[in-house]
Amino acid sequence: MGTIPGTRPSSSRGRLLRRTLALAAVLAVLAFLLWRYTRPQPVPVVVAEVDRGRVERSVANTRAGTVNACRRAKLAPPAGGQIVALPVREGDRVRAGQVLLELWNEDAAAQARLAEEQARTARLRVEEACARADVAERDAERAGRLHRDGLIPDEQHDRAVSSAKTLRAACEAARAEVEQSQARIELARANLTRTVLRAPFAGVVAKVSGELGEFTTPSPPGIPTPPAVDLIDDSCLYVTAPIDEVDAARVSVGQPAYITIDAFPGRRFPGRVRRVAPYVVDVEKQARTVDVEVEFSNRQDVKALLVGYSADVEIVLGVREDVVRVPTQVLLDGSRVLVFTSNAGTLEERRVETGISNWEYTEVKSGVQPGEQVVLSVDREGVVPGAKAVAESGYRR
Repeated sequence: MGTIPGTRPSSSRGRLLRRTLALAAVLAVLAFLLWRYTRPQPVPVVVAEVDRGRVERSVANTRAGTVNACRRAKLAPPAGGQIVALPVREGDRVRAGQVLLELWNEDAAAQARLAEEQARTARLRVEEACARADVAERDAERAGRLHRDGLIPDEQHDRAVSSAKTLRAACEAARAEVEQSQARIELARANLTRTVLRAPFAGVVAKVSGELGEFTTPSPPGIPTPPAVDLIDDSCLYVTAPIDEVDAARVSVGQPAYITIDAFPGRRFPGRVRRVAPYVVDVEKQARTVDVEVEFSNRQDVKALLVGYSADVEIVLGVREDVVRVPTQVLLDGSRVLVFTSNAGTLEERRVETGISNWEYTEVKSGVQPGEQVVLSVDREGVVPGAKAVAESGYRR
C-alpha cells in the first residue's frame, strides 16, 4: 500500500509537541516542589494581647530571702546538771509556761523546804516575842499609874518601862527575821526554778539537744553551745531579704509587697514592709545591700509555711490604674517590641515609650494599641522583624 502524502511529518510534530508539554509539566512540578520545600517556613510564636489594666512599680530582692519566725528562742537552763525529765519531742506544740526540760534538783528542793520551815519557826518566834512585849507594855502602863500615885519607887517604874521597850524591840527583830526567812524562801525557789526550763511562749519545738541522763552546762562567755530546746512561734512569720542599696532609699515601712516562695510555685502572698535595716551590708564579692523585713498580711497564709523556706519579695513603690500595658518579657532592649500582624502573618518591629514597670507588666505610653498582639517568645530562633510567623494554638491573651 502507498503512504498518504503529508502524514509522517504531521505525526512527528505532534509527538514532539506532546513530549515538550510533558517535559514542561515535569519541570513545573519540580519547580513547585523546589519552591515549596525551600521557601522560609512561618515561625511559630507565642503572643499576648495588649490590654489595659493595673501596673505597679516595684523593686525586688537581689538574693533569695528567708522565712523567719517573729519569735524564736534557743533555750537552755541557766544552771548545769543532769537531765531527769524531757517531756517534749521535736515537732511538739507547747503552751506558754509548759515544762520543756528539768534537771536534777533534789538539793535545791530540800533547801526550799528548809527555808520554808525556818520561816515557819520565825513566825512562831514573832508570836512569842510580841506577846511578851504586849504583857511588858501593859505592866509598864500599870507601873506608871502606881508611880504617879506614889505607890512604887522610880527605880521600879524605870525597870518596867525599860523591860517593855526591850521586849518590843525583840518583837520587831523577830518580825525582821521573818522577812529574812521569806527572802531565803524566794532565793531557794529561784535556785529551784533555774533547774526547770519552761516555754516562754506558745509554739512548736524545732529541735531538742540532749537525752535523759545526760549532763548539760551553760555556755561559757563567748563560746556558744547548742541550745537545749529551740522553740519557734510559727503563728507569726515574716521574710528577710536583701535589696540593692540603690533601691533602699525608696523603701519605707508600711509599703505593700508581694511574697513568692519556691515551695508554692504560682502563688503570691500579700505582705507589708515591717522594717528596713538602718545600715548597709558589705559582703566581699557581692553587691552592697540593705536587709528588708516583709510580714504576711494574711495570718492564714502562714499556716502552711515552714520557717527557713527560701522566698523572694517584690515591694510596690507606685501604682497606675487602667493604663495600656504589655508583659515585661516582650520588651527588647527596653524600648522595642515585635507585633504579630495576623492578616499578613509577619512580625513587625515597633518602638514603644514605656512608663512604670515590674517583673510582670510594663506600662506603654505609645507604640502599640490595646487589642494588638505582641510576641512573647522573643528568644526563639527565627523570631526577627519581617519574618513570616504563625501564632501557636492556645496563645495567651
